[in-house]
Amino acid sequence: MLDTPEVSHVASATLLDVSADPGRSPVPFAPDGVRVAFCPAPPLLLPAVEGTPDAATAALRAACVDAVTAVLGAEPEVVVVVGAGPAAGLRFGDGDAGDLRGFGVDLELPFSGRVRPGGRRVPLPHLLGAWLLDQAGHAGVRVGVGPDDLPGLVRSLPGRVGVLAMGDGSARRSVKAPGHLDPAAEPFDAAVAGALGRGDAAALAALDAAEGERLLAAGVPVWRAVGRALADRAVVASLRAATAPLGVGYLVADWAVR
Repeated sequence: MLDTPEVSHVASATLLDVSADPGRSPVPFAPDGVRVAFCPAPPLLLPAVEGTPDAATAALRAACVDAVTAVLGAEPEVVVVVGAGPAAGLRFGDGDAGDLRGFGVDLELPFSGRVRPGGRRVPLPHLLGAWLLDQAGHAGVRVGVGPDDLPGLVRSLPGRVGVLAMGDGSARRSVKAPGHLDPAAEPFDAAVAGALGRGDAAALAALDAAEGERLLAAGVPVWRAVGRALADRAVVASLRAATAPLGVGYLVADWAVR
């Protein structure tokens, strides 16, 4: 875990309106304010999946809740949960749910509100994000999207917006990691941690997608999307955790975007 001071950074990349036609000029970015929490998405974040309590997992879970609580402290009018999985245009909301049966737990969890028959099935990153919001006491409006839809959606929402960006670092950080050891994994995660700690949206937007895929860094599409959405904005950043207890990089941070 890290005790990192908050820093302010202004990214220099040009914001692109991904929802517009390529020939059109970018649409100005005009929400009143955006807060972002970056959290990993291991199923062990859920105590029901973890089983026997582990100190490292408990510390990671606490860091995630702290980051989400910081976002909610700004009283966002809507929280956007973004994670890998959904096709472009697919959104999750009230009544949608997911289950933990793939992890040996016969439990269904709602994304928002009550589970309704026929609701969409929610991918694990969004399910974990919804659980973290619940743990932090969020009872407001939330919507789940994939990385491709984040920049356009954030730009279209008026008022205060919260973003919960769910994604892991490299799963090749040790010989016992899911993807075995790759010497490039640790420096790759360190570069992401540096960008998160500096509030460097341009660096996130410029992450190498192919290298991220090779290193099994599931968070790269999400981080790139956040970078594109918030490029050219002033950011006050706090890096809360950068660990790899199971051979997978877990990064936790929060941003206040001006």
